[in-house]
Amino acid sequence: MTRVTRDFGDTMQKEAVPAVSSDVVFASSRFPNYRIGANNQIVETKDDPKVLSMKEVVARETAQLLEQHKRLSVRDLASKFEKGLAAAAKLSEEARLREAASLEKHVLLKKLRDALESLKGRVAGRNNDDVEEAIAMVEALAVQLTQREGELIQEKAEVKKLANFLKQASEDAKKLVDKERAFARAEIEDARAAVQRVEEALQEHERMSQASGKQDLEQLMKEVQEARRIKMLHQPSKVMDMEHELRALRAQLAEKTRQYLRLQKELSRTKKGGENIPHLYELEGNEMLGSYLQIQPCSDNAPEISNCSIQWYRVSSDGAKKELISGATKSVYASEPFDVGRILQVDIISESQHITLSSAGPIDPAAGLGTYVEALVRKHDTEFNVVVTQMNGSHYPTESIHVLHVGKMRMKLSKGKTTIAKEYYSSSMQLCGVRGGGNAAAQALFWQPKQGHSFVLAFESERERNAAIMLARRFAFDCNIMLAGPDDRAPLGT
Repeated sequence: MTRVTRDFGDTMQKEAVPAVSSDVVFASSRFPNYRIGANNQIVETKDDPKVLSMKEVVARETAQLLEQHKRLSVRDLASKFEKGLAAAAKLSEEARLREAASLEKHVLLKKLRDALESLKGRVAGRNNDDVEEAIAMVEALAVQLTQREGELIQEKAEVKKLANFLKQASEDAKKLVDKERAFARAEIEDARAAVQRVEEALQEHERMSQASGKQDLEQLMKEVQEARRIKMLHQPSKVMDMEHELRALRAQLAEKTRQYLRLQKELSRTKKGGENIPHLYELEGNEMLGSYLQIQPCSDNAPEISNCSIQWYRVSSDGAKKELISGATKSVYASEPFDVGRILQVDIISESQHITLSSAGPIDPAAGLGTYVEALVRKHDTEFNVVVTQMNGSHYPTESIHVLHVGKMRMKLSKGKTTIAKEYYSSSMQLCGVRGGGNAAAQALFWQPKQGHSFVLAFESERERNAAIMLARRFAFDCNIMLAGPDDRAPLGT
């Protein structure tokens, strides 16, 4: 029996066994464990019996996908197919790595077999038998590795087929998702269009209903008014009788007042010894708030009034105080709230004469005006419909209706939603009746919100005009502002 020495072992390691080439790449950091099974079959020992093969994993994933297909939505199905496609790509990559590892194993086994064949010729006896047994194991391992490669190739084909199927399914799912999304968008657009059409139809129906309802209401009101008129024509009521009586009494009262004023003027002329002086002019009109006084010639020798210089004055009831009314230089003067309780006097100056006329007595207040103003004071803001006749001293072209707001802190003139002027009460604000201007002067006032900005406003009635003046002066007085006309000296408590 040959004796193997240390030198022989070293020589075999250096010469008989060729070194493994450095270009071999191992799939793992350790050599796999093998054992000999039945019929001398080499079986690879599995570390974890619970680890499934690649084929089983793919089959299980496919079964789960098919199982969940019916209860998944389109979007979830597309997501699952994309995940399956990624898994198939991963499996394909693992199969490629296994193929590379298998090739490396073949190279390693070939080199190991060559080394054992070389060693076989150099040993004898029991060592030779061991080498032959090792060679037989290597050949059996090569056969088993070849079988494993066949299985891997088959699995690779199945994985590739599954990857193609998943890829196609993913593309189909994407197409289906896009189709469903487009269909949903179209449905949404159709629904929006339908809702818009319904809203437009409802708005049109509402407009028509409002228009028809307004027309019906106006028609009904006209019919009611006509029915009332016919009824009152055929069946006069006591109220109408009282109204007629009241109008007759007012007319009689006005006539009596004119007669009284005429007699009072004649009496005053008699007391002053004016019978020897020719009377050229006289004042006509009711001496009360809401009316106007007008200079009328009463003699053929009276000079033309347009050629005379005229100036109106306020005189206290006792005659001790005389105040010039700035701007009152016309033959007509409409009294305003400042004139109540005072005597109005006018000087008429021609080339050769100076004539002074006075009202028969102090100007009387308008009946019920004070109560009306007291009711308006309780409101925060009162509106009056007016027409602008002049602005900044020039004629205003339009005659549309404006609204004058008289508030506790300010006054505002507006037309619709547009504000023409708005100012708080201040010392630069002026407000008074129009001083001259014909028969309509009793319904007009002069308002200067600030310096360089003025209006002449015409009201619906004398009552509204005087109420607006008194109300504005009342609110301005509460703000410690004396609201008067140009060059007026407003006494306290007015």
